[in-house]
Amino acid sequence: MSSVVERATDGPPPAARPRRRPAAVAQGVLLGLGLVLLIGGFAVIAVSYRPYSIPTASMAPTLQAQDTVLARKTDGSDVRRGDVVIFRDQAWGGELMVKRVVAVGGDTVAVVEGDRRLTVNGTPVDEPYLAGTGAQGASFSVEVPPGRLFLLGDNRLGSLDSRVHLETDGGTVPTTEVEARVEATVLPFGRAGLLTGTSAFEALGGQRPAAPGPLEPAFWASVAGAAVILVTTAVGGVAGLARRRRRTA
Repeated sequence: MSSVVERATDGPPPAARPRRRPAAVAQGVLLGLGLVLLIGGFAVIAVSYRPYSIPTASMAPTLQAQDTVLARKTDGSDVRRGDVVIFRDQAWGGELMVKRVVAVGGDTVAVVEGDRRLTVNGTPVDEPYLAGTGAQGASFSVEVPPGRLFLLGDNRLGSLDSRVHLETDGGTVPTTEVEARVEATVLPFGRAGLLTGTSAFEALGGQRPAAPGPLEPAFWASVAGAAVILVTTAVGGVAGLARRRRRTA
């Protein structure tokens, strides 16, 4: 039996694959990093936060009517005194509302005759966020049951809040009715910014303010990612143009 032997034909060797320039590799790495930061930051915000439109001036001057805010989703278990929250309570008509938490379960919240200041557990609370004179309306005293909240608007003369619903559960709202905690204003751009926490309730001790959410680092990660992509693309375009000019020179 004879065997067939194939002979290699003479011809040019296969062309070697061009090696990528270090600059091109670096550009690809930077673009990838920028995309990760940009998309990752937006993903964190989209998953953890929800936009809301403020319908009235009951939270002025902290929030104005028609402001658009970002609020971090919560089940209400981590809500603290001083937090501005979005909630919906059927006893209040089932409408979505935004108010400030001034007392939590176990607190006694009151406004008494005399200086008309808000007190919590007998301690007067200085409220620098109030609109105008901060008039509190009629006097009241409520012991907040466990698992419930007492909420007031910062515009005490123009807010329908726990004071209006004293006949129903002492004006308190279940923590489970809280949907989100407001952390920033995004529109209009002139008012955009993080909602700063308040130290008004620090003298009461006990509860510590809730830790800030990931909104700020996620926002800056997205900004950094966008900046990396823009700068890298611009530098790559300039470098490519320079190479083309050198070839044609």
